[in-house]
Amino acid sequence: MSQTNTKVPFLRMKLLWKSHVRVQVIRLVCALLLVTLLSSEVAESRKAKTARTSFEYKAINCRAHSASLIDFGGVGDGNTSNTKAFQSAISHLSQYASKGGAQLYVPAGKWLTGSFSLISHFTLYLNKDAFLLASQDIREWPVIEPLPSYGRGRDAAAGRYTSLIFGTNLTDVIVTGDNGTIDGQGAFWWQKFQKKKLKYTRPYLIELMFSDKIQISNLTLLNSPSWNVHPVYSSNIIIKGLTIIAPVPSPNTDGINPDSCTNTRIEDCYIVSGDDCVAVKSGWDEYGIKFGWPTKQLVIRRLTCISPESAAIALGSEMSGGIQDVRAEDITAIHTESGVRIKTAVGRGGYVKDIYVKRMTMHTMKWVFWMTGNYGSHADSHYDPNALPEINGINYRDVVADNVTIAARLEGISNDPFTGICIANVTINMAAKAKKQPWACTDIEGITSGVTPKPCNSLPDQGPEKIKACDFPQENLPIDMLELQKCVYKH
Repeated sequence: MSQTNTKVPFLRMKLLWKSHVRVQVIRLVCALLLVTLLSSEVAESRKAKTARTSFEYKAINCRAHSASLIDFGGVGDGNTSNTKAFQSAISHLSQYASKGGAQLYVPAGKWLTGSFSLISHFTLYLNKDAFLLASQDIREWPVIEPLPSYGRGRDAAAGRYTSLIFGTNLTDVIVTGDNGTIDGQGAFWWQKFQKKKLKYTRPYLIELMFSDKIQISNLTLLNSPSWNVHPVYSSNIIIKGLTIIAPVPSPNTDGINPDSCTNTRIEDCYIVSGDDCVAVKSGWDEYGIKFGWPTKQLVIRRLTCISPESAAIALGSEMSGGIQDVRAEDITAIHTESGVRIKTAVGRGGYVKDIYVKRMTMHTMKWVFWMTGNYGSHADSHYDPNALPEINGINYRDVVADNVTIAARLEGISNDPFTGICIANVTINMAAKAKKQPWACTDIEGITSGVTPKPCNSLPDQGPEKIKACDFPQENLPIDMLELQKCVYKH
C-alpha cells in the first residue's frame, strides 16, 4: 500500500475528531450560557420575592408594625378561600395593638373571603389591583343578633349574617387603600332575598359597631348584598373617597348609612345605588325609642349620586332615636328620584331637626324635596301609635335643578305638622311632561324666599330681602378639625 493511501484515513479521522471536539465545545458553551441565564432568573425571582413593598397614604393614625396577607398563606387566585388567612393575620397582629398598632396589606390579586373581624389600632390596606371577593359559601358568614335599636333583622325577624368586614367595640380602626375593590358578589344574596329564601338578614360590606375613631376611605365597593357601609353606635368617623356601585334594581343596596352615630364626616364619594345613596338612621319604632341613641353632628359634602328609585340623601325612615345637626353641601344628584327625603311615620317617635342643605345641583329628578309622614313600615305590631315624630328646622338653600317632574311633595302628619321649613334661592326647571301642580303640601309650616316655581301657600314667600334665609351654621363640627396624617407602609 502506498504512503498516500495510508494518510487518507488518518486525515479523515483527524478531521472527524476536530469536528467532534468543536461540537462538544459548542454544547458546553450553550450549557454554560443556559446555566447563567437560569441563575440570573432565579436571582431575579428571589429578588422579587424579597423586594420590600413601600408606599405612602393618609390616615387618622399611622402604624408601627406591618404585614402582608401572603405572609399568612393568602392565595389571590379568585378561587381559594382566604377567610382563615385574614383571621390568622389579624389575630397575629393584635399583639401590636398597644405597641404602635399594625397594618395589613392586601396585594394585587383576587382574594376570595368570607366574613372577618377587625381589631383596634389597626389598618387594612388594599392595593389598587386587589379585589376582595365575598364568598358565596354561606358557611363563611356567621349569624349574630339583631341590632338592639331595631329589635329584629331587616330581611327576617331572626338574626343577621355578619358583615364581610366587621368590628365591634373598637378604637382607631382604618379600612383604606389605593382604590382597591371590595366586590360583594351580591346577586347570590339578591336572588335569595327576592325568592324569600333567607332565614336571616343579608350581610353588609363594612359594618363597625360601638366603635370610636373610624376611617373608611379610597376604596371601590361593588355589588353589596345589602347596605354598603354601616357605622352604627359609633363616633368620630371619616368616610372619604369611596366609589360605590350596585345595579339599580338591586334591593336595599344603600351607599352609606350612618346609624346612631356622632361626629361623622362623609365627603368626596360617588355612588350609584339601588336605594338611597346616603341614608341617615337611628333605630326603628319602639326599639329605637328605648335605645335612644341619635345620629348627630353629621357632615356630608361633595357627594355625587345616581339613584333612579331613591334619594341622594334620606333621613330615616328608621329615625326613632333622633337625627339632629346634619349639614350637607355641594351635592350633585343625577337621574335620581329625590334630592333630599325625610321619611317617618306614626309610631316612629324621635325627631329630625336642625337639618341644613346648601349648594345642590340636580338633573332629571322626580322630586327635588320630599317629606313623607306616612312611610308605614314597622318592626312589628307593638309600636306605640301615640309616638309621633318631631320634624322641625329643615333648611334648604342655593339649589338648582332641571328636568324635574314635581318640585316638592311635602306631607306631614295630621295633628303633627312638620314645622320650621325654610327654602331659599332655589330654581327648579320643570320637565316638558311635568305635573301641572309642581308643589304638593299638607300639614307643613315654613317660609320661602326666591323660589321658582312658586311654592304652595303653606310656604309663603318672604320677599327678596330674605334670600339669605335658611342660614347654614358657620362654626365647624369637631370632626372637621381632624386632619389626616401621612403614613408609610414598609414590609
